[in-house]
Amino acid sequence: MVRDRKIGVAMDFSKSSKIALKWAIDNLADKGDTLYIIHIKSGAVDEAHNLLWSKSGSLMNKYNVKTDIEVLDMLDTGSRQKEVNIVTKLYRGDAREKLCEAVEDLKLDSLVMGKQRTWHHPKDTVGKFD
Repeated sequence: MVRDRKIGVAMDFSKSSKIALKWAIDNLADKGDTLYIIHIKSGAVDEAHNLLWSKSGSLMNKYNVKTDIEVLDMLDTGSRQKEVNIVTKLYRGDAREKLCEAVEDLKLDSLVMGKQRTWHHPKDTVGKFD
């Protein structure tokens, strides 16, 4: 059965976003769905540059987005085995704002994200559990 759903995966190439991508391919994606890989580069740019960035998925090298072989392998395998379409969308700006914009612009049925990276110093927990 062809579903034609639009599934977004927020990708920052961290371990947790790769796990989220694998989970989306294994558990959500079905034949005919479109899997949007959404990558956001932070930093301010002029509006014309921002518009160009968000409209094209072919500018990865020009804008210094590193190619990740593990991600490409997952996408290749998923597209062949699950028969899903893969689209990469690149945005520039605040991640929270751009993810919300992507959900609206792409009319996503779902958005899958890895967990936020947090770091705790061992000294932060000393004496707090006594």
